[in-house]
Amino acid sequence: MIQRLLLAGCGKLATQLGLRRAAAGDRVFGLRRQASLLPEPIEPLSADLADPASLRASLPADLDAVVFTATPGTFTDAAYEQAYVRGFGNLLQSLENAGQSPARVIFVSSTSVYGDTGGAWVDETSATQPQAFSGRRLLQAESLLRPLGDRGVILRLGGIYGLGRERLLKRVREGRPVVADPPTYTNRIHQSDCIAVLDHLLTLPQAAPIYLGVDDRPSPMHEVLDWLADEMGLPRLPRQCGAPGDQRGSNKRCCNRRLRGSGFSFRYPDFRAGYRAMLDQGHAGPNL
Repeated sequence: MIQRLLLAGCGKLATQLGLRRAAAGDRVFGLRRQASLLPEPIEPLSADLADPASLRASLPADLDAVVFTATPGTFTDAAYEQAYVRGFGNLLQSLENAGQSPARVIFVSSTSVYGDTGGAWVDETSATQPQAFSGRRLLQAESLLRPLGDRGVILRLGGIYGLGRERLLKRVREGRPVVADPPTYTNRIHQSDCIAVLDHLLTLPQAAPIYLGVDDRPSPMHEVLDWLADEMGLPRLPRQCGAPGDQRGSNKRCCNRRLRGSGFSFRYPDFRAGYRAMLDQGHAGPNL
């Protein structure tokens, strides 16, 4: 049972996780640079993960679990190195220096660590060959968990969508072209399921070292956008030839069999269910 939980890099997702765990009876600490606005009962800790001295001054004692959800401020190699490699490394070192060995440390990573597989299926055992700096830095940070043995868990998330994460809805409204031939697969997960997955992994009696956090249905990007356009009453996007130029991800299909096998159930098992909930709640439409 978790009793004292640290959320390092406590942004929107981690805050919702913290409220959920606090409602379950845990004492939750939220660490970020400016933590004063975190909602109660999350206990705010203002510290910079890139600054070991501020971590030493803020780190709570007797932690049972840690979830690292920090994100870089910009999409640059330097920002990714600072947030993930240096930030996560500093946190682990601070825990070790304080003589703390939390029973579970979860690092939130990304499916970008696999690189481009030409649309092939990948799972937790597949080779990681990231082509972009983002995937390389995340993979470098993942390696920092190895000394923790079975106390460390990596969650590789697909593209997160939900309230406030409406990039594809905006793209449909703007009418920007999409590549359909060859199809480029996208792997997605609704943000409410992200929170539920983290909660599940925190309370799982025995966890595997790596999980893929994606829904049941990897889908070609043009199929997702066509469906959204139809549901929003807008024209389908024009087709574009060649490789997609505006996607940071790559072409692969991620399998969530391990996560499903651990007993997790999705609220939104595919993009249709998740985006339908968003549309029904009035977060998109022709006039927005």
